[in-house]
Order: sequence, then C-alpha cells, then structure tokens
Amino acid sequence: MSKGNGETVVDVPAEKSSNPNTASTKGKGLAAGVATGAAVVGTAKVVKHLRGWKRIVCIFDFLLRLFGVAVLLTAAVTMGTSDQILPFFTHHFQFRATFQDLPALTFFVAANAIACGYLLLSLPLSLISIIRPSIVGARLLLLIADTVMLALTSTGAASAAAIVYLAHVGNRRANWIEICQQFNEFCQQTSGAVVASFAGVLIFIILVIMSALALRHH
Repeated sequence: MSKGNGETVVDVPAEKSSNPNTASTKGKGLAAGVATGAAVVGTAKVVKHLRGWKRIVCIFDFLLRLFGVAVLLTAAVTMGTSDQILPFFTHHFQFRATFQDLPALTFFVAANAIACGYLLLSLPLSLISIIRPSIVGARLLLLIADTVMLALTSTGAASAAAIVYLAHVGNRRANWIEICQQFNEFCQQTSGAVVASFAGVLIFIILVIMSALALRHH
C-alpha cells in the first residue's frame, strides 16, 4: 500500500497457482480423452465391418442352401426313378435293372432325401442369421447339423459310387460282369445321380467351413 497526492493505492499481488502441475495435468487428461475417443471410434468401425462381413457370409450361406436343395433333390429323384427293362426276355425271366435291387442305391436315395429335407428346414435359421448375424446359437446349431448331414451324404454317395463303378467295369476276379453295355440308360441315370450327390457333399463342406469361420470371428 502506498500513499501519494492524498490518494491511497492498494497493490494487489497476482494470484499464483497453488499447483504448478495443473496445466500439464489438464493437457494430459485432454490428450487421454482424445485418444480414448479415437479408440472407441476405431472399435466401432471394426465391429461394424465384422457385422457386414458376417451378413455377407450369411447371405451366401442362404443361397448355398437353396442350391443344395435343388442338387440333392435332383440326385434323389434321378436315382429313385432309375429303372430299365430290356426289350427281350425269356419264358421265365425278364431283364430289368432298378435301384431297388441294390441296398446301397436304396440307402443313397434315402440319404439324399433326408439331406434335402434338412436343407429346406434350415432355411429359416439361415434367414435369421442374415437378419441378426450376432446370434451364436443358430449358427452353432447349423454347424452341428451340417456336419451330420455331410457324413450322411458322403456315405451315401460313396456307397453308390462303388456300385455304379462295378456296373461299368465289373470285377472279373469275383465273376461280376459289367451290365452297362446292356443297361445303358440305367447306368447313365445312376451315374448322374452320384455326380449330383457329390456336388451336394461339396456344398455341405463349404457350409461347415463358413459356419466355423463365422463362429471363430465372433
């Protein structure tokens, strides 16, 4: 305080910060907040990208199942209608070839029909996975069922392929003669059914791999 010319002047000292580290602390907090916000935005982008990727996989899964229904239905119907009667016969015997004469071909028809029905019933679950890709239960159920159907169709296709191979080339050691020279239409029809069934097996393999990858990235 000083006096001059009859006036009193009061000197007010400047305020000093009680904590010299306050400014640096605020700066660090601001930087940390910015970094946290950037991390949250980056995480949100990654999650959005994964959801988009899963939705694409689910759409492809749905289309594969539709295609699998057509393929397995073709295999079952083609084998189930394979029947050929030769135009010549004896007094006591008629030359005829049908899938019902061989248990392996009968099993082939049943296996492909079951797999076709399963794929048809699995379409709603696949559609749910498209709408909500984050649902794990539906994808896990499809993975287990697809694996079972893969084993069923591959068994049926392999057993039928062995019979069709013998029908084409025979086995001289077992005295089994080839019959496709006489029953040409029957062999062509059964061969086409086996090829279609193996295409169905390939579809199931792709479905299992896709489901496993979708669950792995969850």
